[in-house]
Amino acid sequence: MRLLYTLAWWLALPLVLARLWLRGRQEPGYRQHWGERLGFYGRQPASATNTIWLHAVSVGETRAAEPLIDALLAAWPACRIVLTHMTPTGRATGKSLFAKHGARLVQSYLPYDTGAMPARFIRHFAPRICILMETEVWPNLIHQCNRYKVPVVLANARLSQRSLGKAQRLGKLIADAARGITLVAAQTQDDADRVRQLGVQDVVVTGSIKFDVVVPEAALATGTWLRNAIGQRPVLLCASTREGEEQLILDAYIRASLPANALLLIVPRHPQRFDEVEKLITAQGLAVQRRSGLAQDDAVATGTQVLLGDSMGEMFAYYAACDCAFVGGSLLPLGGQNLIEPAALGKPVLIGPHTFNFALVTEQAIAAGGAALVADADALMAQASALLQDPSRLSSMGERALAFANQHRGATPRTIAAIKPLLP
Repeated sequence: MRLLYTLAWWLALPLVLARLWLRGRQEPGYRQHWGERLGFYGRQPASATNTIWLHAVSVGETRAAEPLIDALLAAWPACRIVLTHMTPTGRATGKSLFAKHGARLVQSYLPYDTGAMPARFIRHFAPRICILMETEVWPNLIHQCNRYKVPVVLANARLSQRSLGKAQRLGKLIADAARGITLVAAQTQDDADRVRQLGVQDVVVTGSIKFDVVVPEAALATGTWLRNAIGQRPVLLCASTREGEEQLILDAYIRASLPANALLLIVPRHPQRFDEVEKLITAQGLAVQRRSGLAQDDAVATGTQVLLGDSMGEMFAYYAACDCAFVGGSLLPLGGQNLIEPAALGKPVLIGPHTFNFALVTEQAIAAGGAALVADADALMAQASALLQDPSRLSSMGERALAFANQHRGATPRTIAAIKPLLP
């Protein structure tokens, strides 16, 4: 089965590279570092330093990995980390977050899963361990790690019932890969139970590392500046919105009875859609400004109805600047996004009905009183309107969100403890 999978990769490779080139029209980063994606790294020998390989596919996983990376570097002072990604936005986020570590952290794209390419990566960097974040299971990568005796850890692992069904339909390919994973550190007991059904032998429940995130002081400062630029207007943030959701939100916003001076702040999840979303806003006849157009001494115009968050790496700042936050990817059946970040900043959280990728944490936040479920975009606006016009309820819900986030901290040291026997 894995041989057929490998053949499919080689046959698809010209199309994969063509797609990279086309995506590079909107995101130039997709046209850079192609050698890394193909497993070519120059002639310099691998460093003799103890190397920990950690893979975080994109922005969300990279940000989630921050507490773990900091803890790994502290626990193993002589090591370096090779941090791999699949997307330019993930790489840019890593560069911003981990510049503080200097030469102890190097970045690369993950090589395509052809077998030969991951093998070249392993020979070049000589990692002592491979840590995959959340849901990343690559059959050839895991096979090559087993071949070169590199333990494989799936950290902060989550697996929805839907994803389990898809994996099981792939049969022996995923079953063999699962058996090749040395350790899984799962977010919840449900995640652990589903991972065991794939055939992984060693599974521990550590909780979600995302609760351990430390809000950077620089992000708080940017949030304070942005809030001052907005002024005293109530702010509804729609964060990490996905294609199709912005139109629903804008339509509902026009119909809603929000406070007259309320500002709608929309931050699309994918940067290549910033221009597209601006066109949607202007097509509705709404006055819009872009975050990128605000200089340090500028203010958001009084007549602006929608502020478009078109910057990378500032999600914490957006959360800090808002009064309540809707977390996108949940109005449509896309699985939802991480609601821990706004909760960690003490912001009331609104979330749509489609949260299968974050089902338990969403249920827990709602049960704690820090989040509320909305059935659709109109319900979102109605809930937001009620909150923004009731300061006492707004404050109480924010306090409960913060208490919920603080209650679930501690996954990072538990994950480090699980990894230690694999990394002398």
